[in-house]
Amino acid sequence: MVRAGSRRAAIGARGRLALRAAEAATWASRKAGRGKGSMIGGLVALKIDPDILTGLGSGRRTVVITGTNGKSTTTRMTAAALSTLGEVATQADGANMDAGIVAALHAHFDAPLAALEVDELHVPHVCDAVSPAAVVLLNLSRDQLDRVGEINMIERKLRAGLAKHPETVVIANCDDVLVTSAAFDAENVVWVAAGGGWAGDSVSCPRTGEPILWDGDHWYSTGQPESGRTFERPTPDWWLDDENLYGPDGLKIPMSLALPGKANRGNAAQAVAAAVTLGAGASDAVSAAAGVDEVAGRYSTVQYGSHSVRMLLAKNPAGWQEALSMIDPTVDGLVIAVNGQVPDGEDLSWLWDVRFEHFENVTVVASGERATDLGVRLLYAGSPHTTVADPLKAIASCPPGRVEVLANYTAFRDLGRALSREVNNA
Repeated sequence: MVRAGSRRAAIGARGRLALRAAEAATWASRKAGRGKGSMIGGLVALKIDPDILTGLGSGRRTVVITGTNGKSTTTRMTAAALSTLGEVATQADGANMDAGIVAALHAHFDAPLAALEVDELHVPHVCDAVSPAAVVLLNLSRDQLDRVGEINMIERKLRAGLAKHPETVVIANCDDVLVTSAAFDAENVVWVAAGGGWAGDSVSCPRTGEPILWDGDHWYSTGQPESGRTFERPTPDWWLDDENLYGPDGLKIPMSLALPGKANRGNAAQAVAAAVTLGAGASDAVSAAAGVDEVAGRYSTVQYGSHSVRMLLAKNPAGWQEALSMIDPTVDGLVIAVNGQVPDGEDLSWLWDVRFEHFENVTVVASGERATDLGVRLLYAGSPHTTVADPLKAIASCPPGRVEVLANYTAFRDLGRALSREVNNA
């Protein structure tokens, strides 16, 4: 393994210049009050040395985590589980494209381990650069079609990218048809039954185009791939129930998480499987992953006036459906905030794919820049609601007590900043 000292040599003179320039840009950004400056630092480094990611990744045992939903949470859990082995380089803010990855590796230059959240479109070239020991494939479903594109295309790109790294262990969710297809031909696969609550984007086989049929938890393709192998749900190496995580050789470990929801139990199972693949003890990995209680502002509770506010983030139909299942029906108010900016995806037709529940005895407020669009959807869902565009005012309009806020990306980001200002100025 290349040590940190050798990593400096691997980076070379141009790379060292790039990193010094990145440090200067980061310092200037912080002094100007423009934030932490990590993104601008990564962008500057890449501009000077386009190969800097390869140098920064050399000599580390790296886990790459990707999927449509759960990347940030699973990355936090994986980093926690890997920390039982040593220092881990990882992103703290979910910056999952090249500049954010460069910044994270630079900030933890000496760390022998890395847990990197990577955008699905960036996985192939990031893997080429860092030669990961393991890749975690969580799930694949429709996201921002204007940016990401058609989901079967993403599956094919992931499949081709993994084929170039036969030595990499793939930790794959066997309950997700598209993820299974991406990992199906890999030489080293650890299958995890992590759950798959959303099947709307995998009704047909990605290998043959024929229908996928379900029999309980098992699924199979009615077509026959060219390889001759039956394309069906693989037998999992790891699986879980409401109380325990099960693994190879009869392993059974109680697993109680600080984070809510079945999806997070699946995320934890894949994080633990990845850490164990790299040599972590299973019990230690479970304990570390279970202790993660907050991810980039999600799940934590903030007191705002007479309201105790818990925020949840959702970015696409599958994520919204999972987040809706986490809403406590006994809360005093529910604010649903939707924007339609470029990072969110400007096309909000996906609202009609989400099964919005009837929230009996809960005050529901439609909010955000696209509150009117959301209000129409809630009307057709039969959900009584009011419309207050400003999320802060929407929270204030709820009865005193516990309020849950479900928001898409920029609505979540902007409301988090606004709440922080209000709390700090109180």
